[in-house]
Amino acid sequence: MERFIGIDLSKTCLDVHVLPEGEAFQVARNADGIDELVRRFTASPPRIVAIEATGGFETVVAAGLAAAKLPVAVAVAVAVAVVKPAQVRAFAQALGKRAKTDPIDAAVIARFAEATKPELRRLADEETQQLADLVTRRRQIVQMLTAERNREKKARNRKMVKSCQRLIKALERELADSDGEIDQAVRQSPEWREKQELLQSMPCIGPVVSRTLIAELPELGTLDRRGIASLCGLTP
Repeated sequence: MERFIGIDLSKTCLDVHVLPEGEAFQVARNADGIDELVRRFTASPPRIVAIEATGGFETVVAAGLAAAKLPVAVAVAVAVAVVKPAQVRAFAQALGKRAKTDPIDAAVIARFAEATKPELRRLADEETQQLADLVTRRRQIVQMLTAERNREKKARNRKMVKSCQRLIKALERELADSDGEIDQAVRQSPEWREKQELLQSMPCIGPVVSRTLIAELPELGTLDRRGIASLCGLTP
């Protein structure tokens, strides 16, 4: 009997629905909650675990399930599919499910997975995820730098200007350290070096853009141009 799991995410919890049993339960959206899901799925392996993409909240959950280090005796590959919200909403409307609550959404996602058998998306491996974290942190530092430089321009007294300048210098050091860590991560991986060289051979693609693409779009090179454009939401 094939089992299909639907998971609806919120900031604090995960609502889970299991088909064909119709079982529904909730766990916390933290390490303990993911561990509980792994234990449950190990005991009775599903065909697909479908998670609706929700502003990045799905990344940790999907990676935790897909990369779970289970005992060899009961080693199970948990298949994870990250599905698009628009597809799930359209499917819900076709089912006549107009109400929107987390438990209902989880049930709809499970039925969507059962009916459509969505293509399993290649998740980033551990090293790629680390690079993604570094790129994310770099983006945060750049945002903080921009905000502090704007404050410096608007500052009306000398003390405020000096305060802004001290923080700007500290952030610039953090940015340099972040760039160094990203450079080191890329240099250590032959696959990343090859991808980076290929990307930077294109006009207007520099180090920052190429590293961001490698970290946040690991499917590059595995899909054709239509598939990658669809994944990025650039085609209808």
